[in-house]
Amino acid sequence: MFSKEESRILRQEFWTSFGKSFPRKWVLYDTKLKGLSFKFHFDNKTALVALDLEDDLENRINFWEKLVALKSILLEEYLPEAIYEEAYFLENKKEISRIYVPLEQKVSIHNKNSWRDVMEFFNKNMSLFEAFFEEYKEVIEG
Repeated sequence: MFSKEESRILRQEFWTSFGKSFPRKWVLYDTKLKGLSFKFHFDNKTALVALDLEDDLENRINFWEKLVALKSILLEEYLPEAIYEEAYFLENKKEISRIYVPLEQKVSIHNKNSWRDVMEFFNKNMSLFEAFFEEYKEVIEG
């Protein structure tokens, strides 16, 4: 087990190392679309990349319908492993809509031996997610 401080330091080391290994500006929150953002997630059990819709329900539904219409393109041309969840609950019980790609291997941010696999997974899959978004941003914005 790790103390909170040890865990915090390991998390900081991972993200610093990731930034140095793959130095580029990710879109993440800078989508220019209110309530739509990209996220990296890595904890002591899982790693995933996600496109989250967190705005008011009307705006969420609007974006969600457009993303569902683009689902076959996303799955066939970009991310065949992507999972669509219209009602996804975060740990804090907040409901969002999420499209995500999980890393299908057991990993932990506390295990430095898994970091390289996660970094490569993040780089590959977020790059594809962003390419899809850039190509279809106008459709999603609608």
